[in-house]
Amino acid sequence: MNITRENIDDLNAVLKVEISKPDYEEKVESVLKDYRKKANIKGFRPGMVPIGLVKKMYGRAVQIDEINKLVTESIQKYLADEKVEILGDPLPKPDENEKINFDTQEDFTFSFELGLTPPFEIKLSKKNKVNFHEITIDEKMKKDYLENYTRRYGELRQAESIEEKDVIKGKAEAVDADGNPLAEGPVAEETSMGIDIIKDEDVKKLFIGKKVKETVDFDIKKAFPNDSEVAGILRKKKEEVENVSGNFRFTINEISRFHPAEVGKELFDRIYGEGVVTTEEEFMNKLEAEIALNLKRESDYKLMLDIKALALEKTEFSLPEEFLKKWLLRVNEKTTQEQIESEFDHFRKDLRWQLIRNKIARENEVKISEEELLKEAENITRYQFQQYGLYYITDEQLTNYAKETLKREDDAKRIADKILEEKVIGILKELLKIENKNVSVEEFNKLFE
Repeated sequence: MNITRENIDDLNAVLKVEISKPDYEEKVESVLKDYRKKANIKGFRPGMVPIGLVKKMYGRAVQIDEINKLVTESIQKYLADEKVEILGDPLPKPDENEKINFDTQEDFTFSFELGLTPPFEIKLSKKNKVNFHEITIDEKMKKDYLENYTRRYGELRQAESIEEKDVIKGKAEAVDADGNPLAEGPVAEETSMGIDIIKDEDVKKLFIGKKVKETVDFDIKKAFPNDSEVAGILRKKKEEVENVSGNFRFTINEISRFHPAEVGKELFDRIYGEGVVTTEEEFMNKLEAEIALNLKRESDYKLMLDIKALALEKTEFSLPEEFLKKWLLRVNEKTTQEQIESEFDHFRKDLRWQLIRNKIARENEVKISEEELLKEAENITRYQFQQYGLYYITDEQLTNYAKETLKREDDAKRIADKILEEKVIGILKELLKIENKNVSVEEFNKLFE
């Protein structure tokens, strides 16, 4: 067996793998003998099938299979031994490989296209500046966070008469111009409706002040021009209400009004656990610390984007683009050439960053330990729980959830990639000049426009 490489240019090469009969013959014979032992062919006892018959039935398929395995293994070994860094996978050259005839040939030459990883240097230093945008906490932010908590832990209570933001439950039925129920008209025996989602102000006024057991006749299309809303109220599919119009009667069985939670010990205990926060001052300090933490996440994310953009801008190298487009088309069978072309700019940017990131990680011998994986999984789990207002999960529960996450291969890889990315960004932070810049939340949001 012989492997040769022909460099087309700095980014493309062709690999030729020459295989002769002695390279695969012994392995093919071994596999066929094993087939013979296991073959269950009518008229022959197990293990007594003539080897000639086995070869006739399975010989060609086994030969092709073993040659393919040998070619794949040989390419992998060659690339590793020669330290050839490639992008994607070797692509068979159809114009040459299609000429191969397994029925008449014993020696074969297979040709593969290679997309080579480009050489490049990362030239970043303190001469390169990036801003860290520190978002100022204002009173509106504090008020919004406080309101979010009071609404999250609020409750619905029964009310005597309808106000603008109430939710009502009852029966909705079609009626005629004289207010008589239509025998064949749509009916929802038990449904609910938010007063504030009624689109027509005149219809909304019909409901305001009404009490339980009272009724309201209204034009359903004036109140809800959208078929999806009508379908929701009548408990039907959207396509079933396309022709629904006219007057409906709503019989009120229940009126519910939302009451935000009061700021006090009960709310503090529900959010943070009993006795953790005891005064309103402590609560507001805790709230401000949460705001600061969340804003820092936003600022860190923007800094990461800016550092990546700077690294991409200052690190120049080309990619074997035509090869990559062919490779993408091959590995994504349901993707068209047009889709590849339209999405290639995004793919190119991601690939260039991956190459830069991996080079930095390799040159700085970045490692990821099991402890780091578990800690990051715990951080992600804690954040997810906090999103649902659960701040008092125990350390044991947190660790158990994190360990379950790491058992899932895709999740473990995603977390490892996140840690690697953060470590590389940390290395780049040391290389670059980072300047703090105070901004309002409005100014910060404009940075993403």
